Amino acid sequence: MTSRKGAALIICSPSGGGKSTLISRLIAEFPNFSFSISYTTRNPRPGEKHGREYYFVDRSEFEDLINRHFFAEWAEVHANYYGTPLQTGLDLLESGKDIIFDIDVQGAEQLRKSMPDSISIFILPPSRQVLKQRLTKRGSDDAKELVRRLEAARQEIGRAGEFAYWVLNQDLEPAYERLKSIYLAEKCRSSRNREMLRDVLKTWEDQGTESTGQ
Repeated sequence: MTSRKGAALIICSPSGGGKSTLISRLIAEFPNFSFSISYTTRNPRPGEKHGREYYFVDRSEFEDLINRHFFAEWAEVHANYYGTPLQTGLDLLESGKDIIFDIDVQGAEQLRKSMPDSISIFILPPSRQVLKQRLTKRGSDDAKELVRRLEAARQEIGRAGEFAYWVLNQDLEPAYERLKSIYLAEKCRSSRNREMLRDVLKTWEDQGTESTGQ
């Protein structure tokens, strides 16, 4: 059986861009995805368990891990640290598992440096107006927060050029098909399938052995 190196997908979009829906569909269709459990300094919420949702550590331990270059990416959000362990992700990829990183543009920048073979994808809304309608439909933000989210989206979209692929999420079905096509094409990349070529070439070596009667 030919082994394959896993693919790491970095997927970003502004709030309301539809990223979570697209990721959920991709995971549902392709069972090879695995997840690296992140570390955080925030307190566990009711029902959360250490080592399942997150590894919950204190600030001094987290900062020690930063200094040891333990994380593929990390950030401080609302006075709490969050970080993705690097070696766990690399081990999953070497075992042939694929990983999705659902992350912001700052985290994506760090991940591209620590995992240079990763595939970065930015999910674009079709327009400011459509994004505003989606955020308004949620009903979870007041007018001030809506303005803040739209401005944050403008800044994030301004960094879309840092990503290898863009997916325009105007309609869910074609957007999902584009995302899936990127994933399937990247799975066929030669750098993830070195042993496939080795195994095929080995059949010629085996044939040579047969022809000499050895």
